[in-house]
Amino acid sequence: MIKYNLKCDNKHEFESWFSESKEFDRLKNKNLIECIYCQSKKVDKSIMAPRIVNSKVKNKQKQVSDLEIKNFKKDLLKLRRFVENNFEYVEHNFAKKVREVYYDKKGKKNIYGTTTDEEKEELREEGIDLVNIPWVDKEN
Repeated sequence: MIKYNLKCDNKHEFESWFSESKEFDRLKNKNLIECIYCQSKKVDKSIMAPRIVNSKVKNKQKQVSDLEIKNFKKDLLKLRRFVENNFEYVEHNFAKKVREVYYDKKGKKNIYGTTTDEEKEELREEGIDLVNIPWVDKEN
């Protein structure tokens, strides 16, 4: 596994893991890599420094990493509960419903649901900003 620092054409920076160094190029050529913030497909590797650690430090890093993942999951579950309690679930009608909310300037309401990549792109082209939330399974 290899971790790369990535940067999109909108200057968003994020990290991602790949099975090997050539995997990034394969996925990029198939247009399968996108920015986690704005979904731009124009993503490149940014400058990064290698990190070399001895086995004692490596074990400690794994423990910290596991703890960070556990805390991150807890935060995502908290976010999910907030959304479920404060937003209306519109299922697969999200693209239609978000347009209704967006173009009705008087009646703003919070909604969430699912949409296809094509619908997301159409909404983005209309100037409708969306936020993707990693939906963590409550039982997992």
